[in-house]
Parts: sequence; structure tokens; C-alpha cells
Amino acid sequence: MDGTGFEVSPWELRWCGLDLDALPRTESIFALSNGHLGLRGTLEDGEPVGMPGTYLNGFYESRVLPYAEVGFGYPEHGQTIVNVADGKIIRLLVEDEPMDLRYGRTVAHERVLDFRSGTLRRETVWNSPTGRCVKIRSERLVSFTERAVAAIRYVVEPMDGDLELVVQSDLLVNEPIAPVAGDPRRAAALDRPLESEQYATGDLSAVLVHRTRRSELRMAAGMNHELEVRDTPRCTVHAEADLGRVTFAADVARGDRLCLTKFLAYGWSGRRSAPALRAQVEAALAAGMEIGWDGLLARQRDYLDDFWARADIELDGDPELQQAVRFALFHVLQAGARGEARAIPAKGLTGPGYDGHAFWDTETYVLPVLTYTMPMAARDALRWRHATLDQARRRAAELGQAGAMFPWRSINGDEASGYWPTATAAVHVNADIADATARYLTATRDEEFETDCGVELLVETARLWASLGHLESDGYRIDGVTGPDEYSALADNNFYTNLLAQRNLREAAEVCLRRLDVAARLDVSAGEITRWQEYADAMVLPFNPELGVHEQSEGFTRYACWDFDATPEEKYPLLLHYPYFDLYRLQVVKQADLVLAMYLCPNAFDSEQKARDFTYYEALTVRDSSLSACVQSVLAAEIGHLGLAYDYFAEAALTDLHDLHNNVDAGLHIAALAGTWLSCVGGFGGFRDHDDHPSFAPRIPRVLDRLSFRILWRDSHIGVDITCASTTYRLLSGDPVALTHHGTTHKLTDAPLTLDNPPAPTPPPATQPRGRAPRARH
Repeated sequence: MDGTGFEVSPWELRWCGLDLDALPRTESIFALSNGHLGLRGTLEDGEPVGMPGTYLNGFYESRVLPYAEVGFGYPEHGQTIVNVADGKIIRLLVEDEPMDLRYGRTVAHERVLDFRSGTLRRETVWNSPTGRCVKIRSERLVSFTERAVAAIRYVVEPMDGDLELVVQSDLLVNEPIAPVAGDPRRAAALDRPLESEQYATGDLSAVLVHRTRRSELRMAAGMNHELEVRDTPRCTVHAEADLGRVTFAADVARGDRLCLTKFLAYGWSGRRSAPALRAQVEAALAAGMEIGWDGLLARQRDYLDDFWARADIELDGDPELQQAVRFALFHVLQAGARGEARAIPAKGLTGPGYDGHAFWDTETYVLPVLTYTMPMAARDALRWRHATLDQARRRAAELGQAGAMFPWRSINGDEASGYWPTATAAVHVNADIADATARYLTATRDEEFETDCGVELLVETARLWASLGHLESDGYRIDGVTGPDEYSALADNNFYTNLLAQRNLREAAEVCLRRLDVAARLDVSAGEITRWQEYADAMVLPFNPELGVHEQSEGFTRYACWDFDATPEEKYPLLLHYPYFDLYRLQVVKQADLVLAMYLCPNAFDSEQKARDFTYYEALTVRDSSLSACVQSVLAAEIGHLGLAYDYFAEAALTDLHDLHNNVDAGLHIAALAGTWLSCVGGFGGFRDHDDHPSFAPRIPRVLDRLSFRILWRDSHIGVDITCASTTYRLLSGDPVALTHHGTTHKLTDAPLTLDNPPAPTPPPATQPRGRAPRARH
């Protein structure tokens, strides 16, 4: 066991024993999703339950954003993800006694999330209050190959004699969800958001169609069943507005079993009629049943075999972190695999945290993983941004700007945050989208995407910077904005924003000069390209010559420092215990900001400058955000703090498994999970992607015997195998490729290429705020 209830194993996550208090947390951790449909890992029994949840990507309810004082340009409506019809419920009655783990005696109980089969398995042996014993085994999946389909195999075996069993399979809408107060990161609870439009039954099936009141989105859910039991069962089917139920009753002898296979299908639309949506779901159900349980299981395994062949990371020397890395990659895959022109929410589809919104985390943390392991999923996520361009243009125009202004948080493309200092002012999201677009185009050379979406994304984001900033004697300034660090707001010349905007302007100019046909279609003139280049060359990048460090924003290093020595550990995260009025005026950093800029734009700094900047901001960063540790890990590894980098890597990898931020019950931190890949590949692998070929500077801490990973680069699949002494590169498939190893370029062909790793540099000492150092891993 790892101390949190999970057994350590390389390819699965196993929880043994019953801990009802841990249900909300494990429901998030055991969630299954394919990017379109998500099921929280609640028990089939219906109760006990921590937080029920079944989600469809992009399906939300609108709500009015409250303001104490209104202002021009404030967003008027927010969006909240909706818990749709729950089809996971399979209630069991043993001789009229409801199966409920809060009663009777649980003899054995375990649950297993299998990263290779893509299923959640459960086995329970339960004695009822009247003394009858049954074994329940279940396995569920959300299909990667049939995006609308999920399925559950549910088996009951009498253990102590013949039993009369009743199984109720439910499709339940508008489940009551207790509101969670006291933490602004949690989702708003919705009171019965779905109104019934249709319900229908078949022989062993039911379909429900509902619609939201305000957003006027329509969803349909259906279930159908196959039953295997020796005795002839009695079956009834019932449906009403918010409930579909199929009931099976049978006598089962000891040594026999009752096996129920439940097929589920879901769909939603903002345009299609109720009959059309019902027909769509019924067709998906029919397809799922035609494939059958064994077929769905086989296709799931094949899909994951292919994924792991492209994306696996092997880590020798720390079994718990090996498990955590694969757990992270599995959930990143689940968040983005079949989103298909939908956003990738910050919590994926594992819980209602952050109201189900997507943030800039997607482009900066998640899309690099997908770009180099599942590029089509990265393209789909960027296509969602492109599909919302008209909304982003309207938002920019509303605020008196040109180009597009993308939302800080959203489900449907409209800004959904009512707190404008960290939302509307966080315009760096434009640069993050441009950065992800440029990275994808460099890594894939996807000409179709470039023509249809890529050029326009780069152009419209660049137009915002050309409108938002202004030339002064000291250069091109972008004032009054908020960078990634949410403990600073409305600052002048945020370094991260300006540096990424500079890159955005240059990328836009370069792609327009290369693709004059698309530029003409977008009315880009030669004069506009020239202005982008001039503004980029003149960009203000604040620097304090006395300290020899870059400033997070203009004047930041002249603020008073936060009194870390007087801040007790229980007062973190600071945002829950101190006013933003203080946080905004002092030197304290919630999450890596300028340090993130050094990772994303490595060529803008020399190695000595990176070390000085890292050391300065390390002493100010409290990591109240799950986005921070992985970035600090990457830069610590680059400048030579390999032990510190490993400690931060462990923190990122175990963020959810150890519930380090005490909010996993509301869903996983998908960007932090993606950050595990960044730590391994970008940190210890030293992978950078801003030249015309990939570059690596591998170094691993001595606690590890070996680290290996794989990336896709255009038409080539590259394997990287690192030990402390050397690195071996292999061309797993595709054409020969040029790569850089610690500054020297080599040609990788069919023959493995083994190169020595130079010793790590000796960096200046780095310290953290009192009480905020990462837990030492070894």
C-alpha cells in the first residue's frame, strides 16, 4: 500500500477494503471517460454515494452571474456543467434486503482501475443484515471506439445457499446533489436543471429525453440489457419523467450466478429535435449491443495498446511514481480522446469542479502531451477554439479591441467568470492558444489544419496584441493585465504575457508570409505584418539590473515581500485566508509565472539568467495552485537541481492520488496530471520544440535507474531511453529525423544512437518560502 489506500502496481490502481469517508475522493479517481461521456466512479448500488456524476462534454446550464456593482463589459451569464441521466445504478435486493454497504457486513471489497483494459472492476462479498451472503462482481467501461456508449457487466453469486434476487437497473435524472460551500473553486449546485420531454420503453430498454431550462440544450440517454440466469426471470419495464427502470427477479441457486450486461448510450444537441435525438441514442444502443460486451472490451484493449505503444513512460527505481505516471497519462487520454471539437475541461469529466469549465491550462499543459502522443486529439481541441472565434471577436469588440479575446474560463466559448481582474484581464490566454497552435503546426506539419484554422487563430490573437498594447519611448507596452500568477492582477507588462505575445506576433507574421493565400483571405496587409514585427521587436520585458533578474511584471521586485515566517501552514492556500487586496500588493507568487515563460520560450534566456530568475522566484512561490509544481520541476532539472526537480515531479504526479489540495472530491486536476508528462519529458528529458527539429538535454536524478519515453515528431516515432550516464535514441517508425542532444545535432536513422550525458551544472542554492518546500521524495 502507498499510505493512501491504493496498492502500488505498475498497470492498475487497486483499492482494498471499505472506507465510506473516502468515497467522494475515489469516485473522482475511479472515473471513466472518453472525452465525450464521463462517469464518476460511484458504486453501482446507488447508495452510499459521495457525489453522483454523469457528464456530457459541452452540456451545461446557464446561470446569471451576480454582481454587487455592475459595470460595462461584465459577462452577464455563466455556465455550469450538468449531471445528466445516471445509468450506472444497478440496485440489488437479496431476499428483499437492499444491498447497501452501510448495513450488514462487508466481508471483502476491492476496486481496480485498469490502465490497459480501460475498465473499472469491483468485487464485493457482503453479508446482509439477515445473514445471507452474496458475491458481487462488476466491470464497467466508457468506450473509446464508440464515443456515445458505455457498458457494465454485473454478476451476482449466492455464497451460502439458494437465494431470491431482485435487480433494478435505473436511468435516473435530477439526482439530488448536496451543495458545497466555503471554497470558491467548487462548482455551483443546480436544482433540478433538466425538464422531461419524452420517455419510452422497449422489451428491456428505456430512453429518456430532457432539456435544460435556460441554455435550451437537449440530451437523451438510453439503456438496454442482456440477462444470463439459469432460472426463468420475471422482468418489468417502467418509465416516467425522470426515471427509467428495468427490474429482474430470479431464483439463483448456490453455484449459479445472475449475470446482467447493461448497455448505455448518450447524446446531446442544441439544435436537434427530441425525436431525432432519441433516434440517435437508440441507434447507438443498437450498435453497442451488436458489438456486444466482449467486442467492446476487445476494442477497448486494442485502443489502449496502441496508445501505450505511442505514449508510455517507463520509470525504473520508484514503483509508486511509475504507477502515478501511468495513472496521469490514462486520465489525460480520457479527458481528450474523443472530445471532438469540444473543450477539454480542467477537471475532465471526472467531477463538477470549476463548474466544468476549460481554462488556459488546456493549451499550456494538456495539449503538449496530446500533440506528441495523440496529435489528432490536440487538433480537435484547437478546432474547438477556432469554432468559438466569432464569440471571441465579439468579446474583443465589446471591450474596444481588435482581433479576438478568448475567455479565461468557459464551456461554450463565452466568458463565464464574473471576477474580471483574473478573467477578462487574463489576456495571456490568447497567447497560450497561439503557442499551442504554433507548437502543433511545428510538430505535425498539418497543412489542412493550418489552412482551415491555424493561420486564422494566429492572426486573430496577434491582432489583439497589436490593439491592446502601445508604443512608448521604452518600447511596446501591454499594461493592466493579469498573468498566470493569480496573486498578481492588473499589472503593467507582465513578463509572461509580453514574452508570449511577442512570440505570437512573430508566429503570425511568419505564417502569413509563408501562406500568402490564407493571409489574403483574412485581409492581412503587408503593413499589418510589418507592425506585428515592429511591436514584437520593441516588446517591453521588465528587468531589474540591480538584482540581475527579470521582473514578473513592471515594478514587481520593488513591492514589499510577503511575511512568510508569520504565515502558519494552516493558512495555505492563501486565497482562502487573506484578502486579494494584500496578495496583489506584495511579492508572493501563487504559481510559477515567469518560470513558466522560461520553459515555453527557452531561447529568450541564457543558462545563467535562467538560474538567477529561478532562484529569485523559487523563494516567493507558494504553489497554492496545482499548476505550479510541474513547471518548477522542469526548470529545476534544466538548471541542475535534479533532487529538487524530482521532489516537484513527485508532487505533481501525486497531486490527486494523495489529494494534496484537499479537493479531489470535485474532480481530478487534469493539467497537473499532464504536468507529470512535462516533468518527465520536458524536465528530465530536456525536450524542447521551438526549432525545426526536436532537441533534448537529458539528465535524471540518481534515485532513478532509467527513464524512457516516446514522442511523435511529424512522421517519425522516437524512443528516448535515459540512464544517468547516457541516452539512447531509437527510431521506432517513420523517416530519419535530425535531433539535438545537449546542443549537438545528430541524424537518427534505423540504428540506435547512444550518447553520453554531460554532468549537470552546479546551480546557485535555491530556497522556498518557510514551510512551502516540496516534500523530500528520497
